[in-house]
Amino acid sequence: MEWFKDAKLGFFIHWGIYSVNGIDESWSFFNDYISYDDYMKQLSGFTASNYDPEKWAKLIKSSGAKYAVLTAKHHDGVALWDTKATDLSVVKKTPAGKDLVGPFMKALENEGLKKGIYFSVLDWSHPDYDRNTRETFRYKNDPARFQKFVNFNFQQLEELSSRYNPDLYWFDGDWEHSPEEWKSKELKKKLQSYNPDLIINSRLGPGYGDYDTPEQGVPVTRPSGEFWELCMTMNNSWGYQENDDQYKSPGELLRIFVDCLHMGGNLLLDFGPKQDGSVPEQAENILNEFGRWTTKHASAIYETQAGIPEGHVYAPTTLSPDKTILYIYLDYKVNESLAIKGLKNKIQRVWVVGNGTKLQAREVGKMYWSAVPGMKYIDIPDNVYDKDITVLAVLLDGPVDLYREKGQVIESN
Repeated sequence: MEWFKDAKLGFFIHWGIYSVNGIDESWSFFNDYISYDDYMKQLSGFTASNYDPEKWAKLIKSSGAKYAVLTAKHHDGVALWDTKATDLSVVKKTPAGKDLVGPFMKALENEGLKKGIYFSVLDWSHPDYDRNTRETFRYKNDPARFQKFVNFNFQQLEELSSRYNPDLYWFDGDWEHSPEEWKSKELKKKLQSYNPDLIINSRLGPGYGDYDTPEQGVPVTRPSGEFWELCMTMNNSWGYQENDDQYKSPGELLRIFVDCLHMGGNLLLDFGPKQDGSVPEQAENILNEFGRWTTKHASAIYETQAGIPEGHVYAPTTLSPDKTILYIYLDYKVNESLAIKGLKNKIQRVWVVGNGTKLQAREVGKMYWSAVPGMKYIDIPDNVYDKDITVLAVLLDGPVDLYREKGQVIESN
């Protein structure tokens, strides 16, 4: 998990036939917004004519991300590679007519990025998987039929593993069956036989994933798992939808990213390419803005760990690996000075990350006889602020040491 812990930023790519009409991936027919037959008519419009996996990989790398995850197959069952397990693939059924997974995995590898594959363990197009019922456990009276479907899953995942050797599998759709029915234990063992260092997300059932995957909502408190990743859309849609122009601004998304850093997690930020494979202009702009900010502040992003508890400073924080540097992230201009409470350490030096300007720190109210630290203040001139988020590095005289008690009362006679 070492590379995952230090990666901090990844990109999720939802690409499939749903980008033709710009509708919800898979769920649009499952929830009866559109008929299954009308949904599948999009196969004829999926061309991938402007698909440039090298451009995708370079854009993702320049953003500061360290990994990417591509939807090889969503719940609709349409595979983006030349699967031998079914005819339902973009290779056989669409004008694209070619493998779309392999070239992107190769491009990521060439850029030194980790390769992730999204795979839905349920398949609402497969004849042995009934999409017309919402029962929690399907086929409980027909285990042989469900075993045929599980075997199909194993075959497709063997294809993906043997051909592309992903570093990470991002599973989805596990909620409809138990890990025992999915054969999660056997599946994980099989996949790790291809890559012993393989990382698997939390959606094969409890106990089979390496990290937690909260979705869309930014956690208010740190998730309980040691490793976690927030997956979030740039607008309101996972796949490309022309009518969805509700993109969050780069600054808003950077603040979300900083929240993840503060709580020791990663951000997996999603965009949906158009049916021809081109990246929407708004998404490309966000990736470029992330690249500007992450390049400038790299020392305060990668290899950092979760910051100090809330209340010591009114801003997100992280710590260096040895906990001797406190990074403070400001998405606002400080009116007078930035206050840090309850910090026992002496401050050796303060500077603006990516700018180099040294700032002065002072302590007020420290009593020689008391264990309670004084208030520490840092003055910040207007000319050092970043247009999105400013980062201060506070070098301490040792690993961070915080005063967390209730305080002391001054005794009087």
